[in-house]
Amino acid sequence: MKDLLIPPGPGCPRGLTVPAAELSEQFTHTSGPGGQGVNTADSRVQLSLDLATTTALDERQRQRALQNLSERLTGTVLTVAAAEHRSQYRNRMAARERLAGLLRGALAPPVTRRATKPTRGSQRRRLAAKRRRAELKTLRRRPPAE
Repeated sequence: MKDLLIPPGPGCPRGLTVPAAELSEQFTHTSGPGGQGVNTADSRVQLSLDLATTTALDERQRQRALQNLSERLTGTVLTVAAAEHRSQYRNRMAARERLAGLLRGALAPPVTRRATKPTRGSQRRRLAAKRRRAELKTLRRRPPAE
């Protein structure tokens, strides 16, 4: 297995290289299509990476990844599974892509929201919709007793 390369992006400006020795793969039977080979071929892949001990992340990146991926972690181990292909090789590639995507997303800094002013047109449309709704509700009322 080769090192996992993550291209440069937000949170990792020079990209990341996760050494192959730090990645752990497990293969199991998978459900789904595969014919007679589905019960004999171990094509499902579970790829794991321990975020606490990996040398690919610096301390700031490690803290951000542990915080952002806390729902997906078992202790400090991030595990992804791939079983959508019949081929073990293609599942291995899919799991590596999924792991790289998760790490990329977790390392990206949060985008701060900039408050904007509503446009004049959007304000007019909102008030016109409120007037139409109010008129509809007044038409539903019982007519006044005379």
